[in-house]
Amino acid sequence: MDRDLTLFPNDNIGDALWQMQQAGDDLEKAREVEFSVLFPSQVLALQFGQLLLENNQKLSFTPFHDNEALLWEITAYPEMSLNYDNISAYQELLETTSVPLQGKFDGFYCL
Repeated sequence: MDRDLTLFPNDNIGDALWQMQQAGDDLEKAREVEFSVLFPSQVLALQFGQLLLENNQKLSFTPFHDNEALLWEITAYPEMSLNYDNISAYQELLETTSVPLQGKFDGFYCL
């Protein structure tokens, strides 16, 4: 099967979705997706977490040990079907709202 670049663009999100689809995953099935954002301080991470909670988002808050400059991680767990528009729109939302709090988007993951 040829890769449709309108559905699976040639970037990190498109590559991940293409690999999942090729492995037989039903991308239309809604599921919880993990989106992580890293912060340099606990206070900034908690401020971001509060924004997510105010918008009824499920989240987790943990120390992050793999980066000395970004010590705290907020992970949001929205439920969505896996398509490029859903993933990229939520990523953009997290990036836009976390930048004023010195947040750095760290990626997404789903089973």
